[in-house]
Parts: sequence; C-alpha cells; structure tokens
Amino acid sequence: MVEKVVIIGSGPAGWTAAIYAARANLKPLVFEGSATWEPNRLNGTTPLGQLNLTTEVENFPGWPHVDAAALAHFAKSGLPEDRYAALSHLYEGKRAHPGHRAVFGPELMEFMRQQAVIFGTRIVTDDIVKVDFQRHPFVLHSREGETVETQTVILATGARANYLGLPSEDRFKNNGVSACAVCDGALPRFRNKPLVVIGGGDSAVEEGTYLTKFASTVYLVHRRNELRASKIMQERALSNPKITMKWNRALDEVLGTENDGVTAARLKSTVDVATEELPVAGVFLAIGHTPNTDFLKGQVKTHPSGYVVWTTPQRTNTSVPGVFAAGDVADSYYKQAVTAAGTGCMAALDAERWLAEKGHH
Repeated sequence: MVEKVVIIGSGPAGWTAAIYAARANLKPLVFEGSATWEPNRLNGTTPLGQLNLTTEVENFPGWPHVDAAALAHFAKSGLPEDRYAALSHLYEGKRAHPGHRAVFGPELMEFMRQQAVIFGTRIVTDDIVKVDFQRHPFVLHSREGETVETQTVILATGARANYLGLPSEDRFKNNGVSACAVCDGALPRFRNKPLVVIGGGDSAVEEGTYLTKFASTVYLVHRRNELRASKIMQERALSNPKITMKWNRALDEVLGTENDGVTAARLKSTVDVATEELPVAGVFLAIGHTPNTDFLKGQVKTHPSGYVVWTTPQRTNTSVPGVFAAGDVADSYYKQAVTAAGTGCMAALDAERWLAEKGHH
C-alpha cells in the first residue's frame, strides 16, 4: 500500500497538518516518535514536540485562563482513558494545579493529537531514521524496521533548544529554566523578579530585552567582554537600564529547590577562578536552536544552520517536489506554536493540491 501523505513529527505543525489532511480524506499517517528512545529523551525530541516540555501556554489563541476543574473535565471527556492518565497529575493528587490558569503545554498537545485522531489520522509511535527522496513514491524507514512508501511527505520534526548540559539545568526545566522568553517570560513566577539570560548574540539580546517588560532586573551573561550581537542590538542592551551585563562569565550551576524552583544562578569567571551567586527566579538559555534534520542526510535543501529551505514564496514546498516542511524545522525566525500550527495547515493544503495536480485523489 502506498500512502497519500506521511507526516513526520508530532508538534503543533504535525498535528495541524494531520487534522487538515484527515479532513481532506487523505488518510494521513503520522510518525510521532518514541518517548522511550534514549536519543529523543536526551535531545528533548520526544513525542508532542517542544510544547510538551512547557508549562502554561498563554499565547495560543482560544485558550484563556479558566478554572482548572474545567480543564480537568475537558481532558477527561475528550481523551481516551490511557491518554488522560498521562495528564491526571495536573488535576489530581499533590501535584495538581488548582485555581484559574492557562492550558499547560502537555494538555494542549494531547488535545491537538486527539483532534487529529477523531478525523481518522493513524499514528505510529516510532521514529523515521532514513528517507529516500530520490525515487517516487518516496520510501521511509523507521527505527523499528518498518518501511513505508508514500506519495507526499510533510516534515514537521521541529527544532530543539540548545542547552549547556548541566544536570541542574535539566532538573529545573519548566521550573525556572527556559529556552523561550516569549513563551514563558510573562508567567507569574518571573514577574518583578531578577532573571538571568545566557548568551551573547542577537537572540540573547532579544530575549533579554523582551524579559525587561516583566523582570525587575535582567542579567545578561556572556563568556567574553563584548557581545557577538549586531551593533544595533548591542546598543539596545547596553542602553537598557534594566539590563545588567555580566562579562566574562559562564553559567556554572542552577540553584533552587523542588518547591520553589530556581532561586539563584552561580556564575564562574572565564578569565580566572572567581565565582558569583545571583539570586534570581529564572534562567533563560539563548544559545540557539538545532533543527531536527539529521535523519534527512542532505536529501532536501537546507540552510547552513540546518533548517529546511522553503523554495517557493508563501508555500511550504521544499527542494523535492512532493515533500513539504512545516513548523520550526523550517522556521528559524518566529519559532512559535501558533506559527508552527499555521504552516502545518499550509503544508497539508499544499500536499492536497499537489496530489490533485498529479491525479492522486
């Protein structure tokens, strides 16, 4: 059997593509990835995408703050028992989150997944590790040995935030450690509190500047004695009264407790043996992202940074006809859940129209 469309990836882009493809009667097959494969765990590329690793999502339209009991009822009535079980700790027991709040990332992703399932999306909990785009139908190979032929492919494998690899950094992810100021900066835990941003490029300055809207002070920590950011971005950081530069410093340890999350950051000098401890409520990593494109082995055109190239303006086409890309795997600029979902919709529509043009209805 030759599939009409296979979607690789299971973040907002992948599930939105699946919803649109399923509603177009294309019977999409989604490879959502494996949660138990060690490389996925280490890289943060487990199923449901980066949003599954976040807490409150306040910037996805249509999800205002509501009573947590309403979210619990929604989840229990809308999800199969086994999928609800993965979220039950949010509503039941000591780890429950009562009161009014926004939807959490894992909740939103489960809701997206279930919406795709309702319309007939089929899901394989495995990773595609090899592709052959030199022939058509395309051939995909999974880690567990499955081979699939398909008329079209939608690449929606996303990009993973770069971290330093500190055990304490991993310990406090989603509890004060973040790699997305736009996603998390407005959360109550960070408001009117001192924060640390690690990095020295344009992204770090952008993140730091954005966080000054909420933080009392932003410490911008850079390994050197001058920023790598563009001149205009450097001026923006150095002239902002709420940004304090920490030159020739690197993050040595994230400090905190399980109940309070991050309470401090220990910095170490890059020029001598000095250390410094800053009382802060959050540590934001701004050292870039890595697109999840290694498995493509150069079979589609990518930027030097690894992101898939969209070859047609206002379309999700790649350099291979019949292969489309959606979300952060091709977007190094916006990197938001809502933009990923938007391009997921576009990719499904592009795939549907490509199939119609080729006579594959």
